[in-house]
Amino acid sequence: MSDTVERSVAPRGARPGARRRRPSWRRAAGLSGTLGVTAMTALLPGSGYVWSGRRKFGWVVLLLSLGVAAYVGWYFLRDPHAAVTFVFDPVRLKTAAVVVSVGFVAWAFVVVTTYLMIRPAHRRRLQTVAGTAFVLFLCLVVAAPVAVAARYSMVQADLVTHVFQHNQSATAPRHVTDKDPWSGRDRVNVLLLGGDGGVDREGVRTDSMILMSIDTHSGRTVMFSLPRNMMNAPFPDNSPLHAVYPDGFRNYTGDSSQDGNWMLNAIYREVPALHPHILGKSDNEGADALKQAVEATLGVPVDYYVLVNLMGFRQIVDAMGGVTVNINQPIPIGGNTDLHVLPDGYLQPGPHQRLNGFQALWFTRGRFGSTDYQRMDRQRCMIGAIIDEAKPLKLLSRYQQLAAAGKRIVRTDIPSVLLPAFVDLGTKMKDAPVQSVVFKTSDKFFSGDPDFAWMRQVARRALHPHHHKKHGPTAGSSSSTPSSSPSVDPGAPENPKDSCAYNPVGTTTTTTTP
Repeated sequence: MSDTVERSVAPRGARPGARRRRPSWRRAAGLSGTLGVTAMTALLPGSGYVWSGRRKFGWVVLLLSLGVAAYVGWYFLRDPHAAVTFVFDPVRLKTAAVVVSVGFVAWAFVVVTTYLMIRPAHRRRLQTVAGTAFVLFLCLVVAAPVAVAARYSMVQADLVTHVFQHNQSATAPRHVTDKDPWSGRDRVNVLLLGGDGGVDREGVRTDSMILMSIDTHSGRTVMFSLPRNMMNAPFPDNSPLHAVYPDGFRNYTGDSSQDGNWMLNAIYREVPALHPHILGKSDNEGADALKQAVEATLGVPVDYYVLVNLMGFRQIVDAMGGVTVNINQPIPIGGNTDLHVLPDGYLQPGPHQRLNGFQALWFTRGRFGSTDYQRMDRQRCMIGAIIDEAKPLKLLSRYQQLAAAGKRIVRTDIPSVLLPAFVDLGTKMKDAPVQSVVFKTSDKFFSGDPDFAWMRQVARRALHPHHHKKHGPTAGSSSSTPSSSPSVDPGAPENPKDSCAYNPVGTTTTTTTP
């Protein structure tokens, strides 16, 4: 060890032949030895103490460090869901942020004191500068990810607490747990709402309403798009709202100018104003009322809702770095058909168009010169585009912006205890088929006076296709004879990939372009 250990010498002034005093600890003989032992300590805290001769204290620190590393590895590797559960628990996240910060301070103390203890007693100034710079470099290299981890932990804890905790709902399933998140059900149904105002503001109109029904075993998903102007929405027989509106949510005033206040998209705003607390204790009475209306309309229980402020939606898209969609016809930016106000511009047709937040907002909202049904189709395409864009590394790199935007524009009654289960379900959905049912004007459907029995039949057929095939076609399905061509079934599920593909309007239909 003569090349790495500084040899002890007799004290100055001692008699010749006197016994040399043994140093209290071992020191490195040169710069390379000093840096090597310091680097070893950075990887294995406490090992430098052991090397230098401070064995008892060194072994305590070393074994404690190895024990902590082993526990962390065991905690996250023993169960694939452990990490997911961890990131949705605010208490654990905040605790982890504190522990990581304290752990870094302890680690830095061990590294710095080891360096000071094992560096040569007699060294040149250049060696001192180089050694000190090396220690600072090690501390900075470790401090950066520690700071990011602590910051992300606090941001995530704040997001989960703000959006997913302490939400009281009158209609959400009860008695759900992390071990049985779906209460034995085969499907979970989430109502996706797009509002035209802040999520905490009274008077929001839900202009986008899509019920997403997901198979909890396979991830197979069916989306039902409902028109905002649908009239006479019913409520379940056992709901207090059914007693108030036995014939559906309809205009009893006789004043046709008030019809806009009795459409499906007005329930969220009007029911809490007209009948406060009718459904019981709730933080969002409008969402509870709308969930019940959609449930009775489709005959499908609605478990949860997610409301997104459409004006803030652009912030989410910008935070993700944009989305990619196909545009098949010019889409207006602004404009008002009824008031004859022309758009400010158009999103031009083309495949794989990259849109920023502002453009994505008008892709989903623009309706000058087009129909609500075309807009509903685009909204489904945007959902798919966002899912495609949600790559883990991209989300992680932009996480703080996404979390900040999410706090401002998202409201839901999904409890935080179910978030790990929804993450698992989302993984299944990526590899599972997705179908979409859009209720468009046809000989079977008119939004001004819907045939709810037919709508429920369509929903059953979409959710249970094998049962439908086994028992043959039902009313509303079409059949053909040799002498007649088959007609299009207006209630047949569609593949969103087909409807969202690039297929210029001019190749199939004619349209007036701006």
